[in-house]
Amino acid sequence: MSGRRQDNRKNAAAAHRENIQKSLQHRLEVARAKGDEALVRQLEAEANYFN
Repeated sequence: MSGRRQDNRKNAAAAHRENIQKSLQHRLEVARAKGDEALVRQLEAEANYFN
């Protein structure tokens, strides 16, 4: 695979991971605001999986 393609794949993967983390953070904020502790625990477990 060419160097440029490989760089594009790495950049896309990094952007995807960043979008997932932003979405997860937003979902956590909403769950906390609603007081949904079960969902907060589930989302925290999901966050730990990605970290």
